[in-house]
Amino acid sequence: MSDDREAPGNADRASDADLDALLRELSSRTGRGGAGRGLKFAAWRATVRLSYALKRAMDIVGSGVGMVLLSPVFLAIAIAVKRSSPGPVFFSQVRVGCNGRHFKFHKFRSMRQDAEALKESLAARNESKDGVIFKMKDDPRITKVGKFLRRTSLDELPQLWNVFIGDMSLVGPRPPVPKEVQEYTLEDRKRLDVIPGITCLWQIGGRSDIPFKEQVRLDKDYILAQGFWKDLAILLKTVPAIIGGKGAY
Repeated sequence: MSDDREAPGNADRASDADLDALLRELSSRTGRGGAGRGLKFAAWRATVRLSYALKRAMDIVGSGVGMVLLSPVFLAIAIAVKRSSPGPVFFSQVRVGCNGRHFKFHKFRSMRQDAEALKESLAARNESKDGVIFKMKDDPRITKVGKFLRRTSLDELPQLWNVFIGDMSLVGPRPPVPKEVQEYTLEDRKRLDVIPGITCLWQIGGRSDIPFKEQVRLDKDYILAQGFWKDLAILLKTVPAIIGGKGAY
């Protein structure tokens, strides 16, 4: 896969000003202002920076080891996708990451090659309760191999590369497409305060069965409570969630 990123999307490449702005915003939301703000903020800033460093280390090691160990699975899926229907093995799309930065997002192709062109004609059949995102349980654009890949979340494996290069994290809010972000309220945009991830709270709690507004609430809860151990707990819960297959379509 080529590195076609439009702009850097990871926290370790973000400017100090970006990080400080995020920390000050989180500080105001959690009531950490007032008297003595300077020293408290400095200590909290150091703690958050350490947390980000641990998160990035886990992302690099986890995604790197994952790609090596799963390379036979990558090959098998690539062959199956290529044989299932005409078109490329990978589906690449511009997504919105941390602080609104755009990056090239990769998946194994699970739909027909003309899926994007057909999306407009299916808009009236959108089953998403809040209407911002598009979801259909029996989407006619999905191939037979694609249905299996989506149910098992194997189509998401190429995002390990996105994690390795820093555009994504193993854990974080799922990255939206620019068109969806155009419909976001100011409250919805708070989910863009951090690096997007492969898995998140609503991914382990029902995936596509969870309405958009509830997804946003869970993402904001994660942002306020994120940390190394929180991420590890979400990763461990992701495995049984994938096996259960609830909301996977």
